[in-house]
Amino acid sequence: MANPDTTYCVILITAGTEENAGQIARLLVEERLAACCNILPGIRSIYRWNDSIVEDEELLLVCKSQRALFPQLERRVRDLHTYDVPEIIMLPVSDGSAPYLAWIDESLTGNA
Repeated sequence: MANPDTTYCVILITAGTEENAGQIARLLVEERLAACCNILPGIRSIYRWNDSIVEDEELLLVCKSQRALFPQLERRVRDLHTYDVPEIIMLPVSDGSAPYLAWIDESLTGNA
C-alpha cells in the first residue's frame, strides 16, 4: 500500500549518448534511487552554451522516484554524467494510481 505521506516525483535528465543514458538509468534503479527510468531517443535540443546557440540530438530519461531521494539521485547523476552541467529537473507528482505508487515505494525500499 502506498504511503500517503510520501511525495512522489518525476525527474527529467537529458543525455548525449545511449551508453550514458543506459548507464545512468540502470544504476539509479539498481541503487534504488529510481523505481523506473524510461529512455526516450530522438530528442532535438536547441540551447545556449558558452554564448553560442547549439543544436544537438539527445535522449531523455524520465525517472520515477520520491522527492526525499532527489538530493542523492542528483549527486549520483552528476557523478555518472558526461556533461559539465547536466539537466536534472524534478517535477512533483500531485496524484497517481495507488497500486503504481505502492510499486514505487516497494521498488525503492525493497519491501514487497
